[in-house]
Amino acid sequence: MKVVKIAKPGEFSIVETPTPKPAAGEALLKIKYCGICGSDLQTYTGNQPFADYPRIPGHEFSAEIIEIPTNNSKGLKRGMTVTANPYFSCGKCYSCRRGFVNCCQDNKTMGVQRDGAFAEYITMPVERIVDGMGLNAQTLALIEPFSIGYHGVNRGRVAHNDNVLVIGAGPIGLFAAIAAKLKGANVYVADVLDIRLQTAMALGVNGVVNSKTGDLQACVKELTQNNGMDVVVECAGQPETFLAAQEAVCFHGKIVLIGNGKREVTFNQSGIIKKEMSIYGSRNSVNEFAPLISLVKLTEGSRMDVNKMVSKIFDFTNVKAAFDALLTNDGSLAKALVKFG
Repeated sequence: MKVVKIAKPGEFSIVETPTPKPAAGEALLKIKYCGICGSDLQTYTGNQPFADYPRIPGHEFSAEIIEIPTNNSKGLKRGMTVTANPYFSCGKCYSCRRGFVNCCQDNKTMGVQRDGAFAEYITMPVERIVDGMGLNAQTLALIEPFSIGYHGVNRGRVAHNDNVLVIGAGPIGLFAAIAAKLKGANVYVADVLDIRLQTAMALGVNGVVNSKTGDLQACVKELTQNNGMDVVVECAGQPETFLAAQEAVCFHGKIVLIGNGKREVTFNQSGIIKKEMSIYGSRNSVNEFAPLISLVKLTEGSRMDVNKMVSKIFDFTNVKAAFDALLTNDGSLAKALVKFG
């Protein structure tokens, strides 16, 4: 079979390797679609601190079951289209023992600390495979990135009629905005690129603001009658956006941090105390794939159809062009998928 390998930062190739043989308790999957995550781009450029080389990237995927052992409790069968949880937890650390497997202290994510799904075939433990419930393969490849925004919104306990601000309209920010809208919130999105904000409006958010050319805090005050946002979901990972979130949130409001920051930020903790705000970190997702698939089935064809996120589909043989396009992205590429087979 053919696999994509990043031998070292910047060195990309498609190589031939033996088709894997499933071990006990594993299924053989034929990959259908893979999404490209920011972590994959970091592995390619050498900016991923947790990756080692050579590495097969990819953890957002859909697949067809080719071989699978009997699994009466899950009902998975040959020929089904599925996705899978790509976060391999150790099962032994304090987080895992308490059931917070998404916070495993020794987590190994596909495409980062272990080989990923950019291959024609992979093996996967049966317990990690999730029934696609009839969703098509393209849509199923969006479930993992959607689950990141969905988990963040769940962390913030977003409720009906909440005023929610999402800062950062990249793929995860847009997925968070859709998740908040599906919970009945009034959702506003801030970004510095108008083309991303146009995508957000097409997905049905209540309003947008370009925080580079407009006054974000003035807009927040106007939209909330000077009250501030009930929940701010930070998806940019910048010091400036973290500080903006603190200013935009209401008294006794909530901030959810999804954006993975790389720069230190200085702030006065008295602002957090004064507002009695709650700040939540959000990492991966936990047991949310199946309910999210059910939710996505209900939104197909609607304004909030997640397939609107897909800007371009690249063929497997042209995968390097997909990575390069995202590295030079002007904001017009919301989500790129790679098609296998």
